[in-house]
Formats: sequence, C-alpha cells, structure tokens
Amino acid sequence: MSGTILVTGGTSGFGAATAQHFSEQGWKVVITGRRRERLDAMQEQLGGPERVHTLAFDIADRRATDAAMAGLPEAFADIDVLVNNAGLALGREPAHQCDLDEWETMVDTNIKGLLRVTRAVLPGMVERNRGHVVNLGSVAGNWPYPGGNVYCGTKAFVQQFSRAMRSDLQGTRVRVTNLEPGLCETEFSVVRFRGDEDKAKSLYEGNDPMLPEDIAEIIWWVTSLPARVNVNSLEVMPVTQSWAPLAVKPVR
Repeated sequence: MSGTILVTGGTSGFGAATAQHFSEQGWKVVITGRRRERLDAMQEQLGGPERVHTLAFDIADRRATDAAMAGLPEAFADIDVLVNNAGLALGREPAHQCDLDEWETMVDTNIKGLLRVTRAVLPGMVERNRGHVVNLGSVAGNWPYPGGNVYCGTKAFVQQFSRAMRSDLQGTRVRVTNLEPGLCETEFSVVRFRGDEDKAKSLYEGNDPMLPEDIAEIIWWVTSLPARVNVNSLEVMPVTQSWAPLAVKPVR
C-alpha cells in the first residue's frame, strides 16, 4: 500500500516521525510547518522534491492556510491520509491567572487550524470515496488536570469533532480516527513552558515516556488496517502513566 500523506506540524515530534515512517514505506509526503529550514532539511532527507512537498506557514493564519492548501501541486493534491498533528499547549497556570493571548493561540491552532486543513482536504476524499483523517487528540481530552483548562478543552473538541465527522461520512469509505496520546517526550513541553528546557525535561526523567516513533507506528497501523475497519478512537499511554486520583482539597 502506498499513496500521499499530508502531515501538519511535521517539523518535529509526532509529525516528523510520521512523515519519516510513511516515506520509508514508499509514500509521497506533504509536510507543513512554520520553520522553513527544517522543512528544507526534511525534504532533502526523505527523498527530495519528487517525493516530499513542503509548505511553510502558520496554521493559525487562515489566509496562509487557505493559500497553501489551494496551491498543492497536482502530484501531491490527492491526499489519501491527513494527519492533523499541529497543535500546542501554553502554560500551566490556573484559569484565573492565564494569559488570554495564549488561550486564543491554542484555540486558533488546535481547533481552527485543524478545521481549516480538514475542510480543504475532505471534499477530495469524499469525491474519490477513500481516505483517512487521523486527528491528534490527547488524553487531556478525557482526563482534565490542574492548569490544563483551555488545552484540555481544545482536545475535547477534537474528540467530539472526530466523532461527528465520522457520523457525517457514514455511507462513504472515508475513515476518521482520533488518536489520544499520553506522556510522550517531544518539544511539546519545551513550548508549553516557554522554552524552559530544564523544566520540560523534569517531566520525563525516570518516567520512561513514549517516543514520537511509537506514535508514528500507531498511525501507520490504524491507516494500514483493511478498508472495512475504522478505529474510531485510540487512547495510548506509557506503562508508567495512569489516571490521577480524584482530588480532595480544603476550601480556603
């Protein structure tokens, strides 16, 4: 099996690992990201412009996203698998102390960006009556935690949007999967803690987190299943992670 995959936020973490995995399996790859130098390096690494097409833009920018998606060259225009991976968390402050700009950035990226790319790609999948949309949700969409507030909310949206989209697509052969990873060592926490690498690293030390390659392997598996099978939702955690106990705390 081979085809064309589009991976948003593909310059690091889950996205980069997924682009590499599918490229190694003979797929053509479209990679989006904000960092042109990383996109250029990945294009060269994964086979050059005949095998890899890159798009440098901020997914939170509607005009830039629309232009990039409309400008896909013919050789890469028929997307078989869309991986909506671009997303971020910012801060861990409680809701009454958060930065409203950071809240809006998470909404613009995790929700609006995902919607824009999906809306651009989905009509072609329906017309061809094949395709697979893999949305990167999170365990945070199921299990809230202090300081998660808007990030948790965006991932709960991804879960419900994935389910509703699957309902809309009933009667077609287009598949939708909401993949919900737990603790995984990527740049995610560095971004969340605004560049504090030591603070980010402390989350992973001794916890044997998942790696981006693990998530890429899962994406490969769900998309490689027989066309009659749809994995609706899949939550994955490292063995060292589980659910938090219910909190009980005295009121001030």
